[in-house]
Amino acid sequence: MTTVTHTVQDTKTMLRRSLRRIVRYPSMTVLLVGMPVIFLLMFVYVFGQTLGAGLGSAAGDRVAYANYVTPGIILITVATATQGTAISVAMDMAAGLIARFRTMPIARACVLTGHALASFVQTMLSLLVVIAVAVAVGFRPTAGPAAWLGALGILALFSFALTWLSVALGLVAKSPESASNLPTFLVLLPFLGSGFVPTTSMPTVLGWFASHQPFTPTTETIRGLLLGTPIGSNATVAVAWSTGILVLSYLWAKRLFNHHFAR
Repeated sequence: MTTVTHTVQDTKTMLRRSLRRIVRYPSMTVLLVGMPVIFLLMFVYVFGQTLGAGLGSAAGDRVAYANYVTPGIILITVATATQGTAISVAMDMAAGLIARFRTMPIARACVLTGHALASFVQTMLSLLVVIAVAVAVGFRPTAGPAAWLGALGILALFSFALTWLSVALGLVAKSPESASNLPTFLVLLPFLGSGFVPTTSMPTVLGWFASHQPFTPTTETIRGLLLGTPIGSNATVAVAWSTGILVLSYLWAKRLFNHHFAR
């Protein structure tokens, strides 16, 4: 068996292990899906009439705001899923499984990759649920098949990047409890972007930050692909952010994991 084949087989084993843990503890998935759904319902039905009034749409304030806010809620779903990933990795660390894996003849890369792939699958399934709820409350995308594929591609790349970042955060955490808190800033960033209100409505300094953080170009790209709004250079910036986060997070996670293996 070649080294590549051995690594693939080990990765599949670790992926099955992580997926089984997700199935065994459904409360985590319910929490990860439930928070974005609650945000969606609250912003559409509580704040939608008021916030939507400034969008200048003839379709109705709440309906217009449901369309506007859904891309932001979609990215909150991605950000929320990072907490579950970090907790799972930290639980393995705290339980001594990393030390146990060190004594086994397995490829080092497969342990983290299994976590990352399982979390990615969980995130994408969560996105389908949130999008379905969004459609039920008034979200009406105008995208064709090509635009949907483009939006899913952007979401997949961004999700995979944040997944590897959360893996690294889980490795650096001192305990599962602290791992649940480390990714909190990722949940806050969509609120400090264009997910809920245009960045032009913010104070100058906050507006500058909102325009230049990774969630805003990703939000604007998803919004443009699904609803036909202008995208401009946002797609290029979103891909650049996602690629950069993915590469740096993977290298960081690999270094942390090798450090633990070296002990």
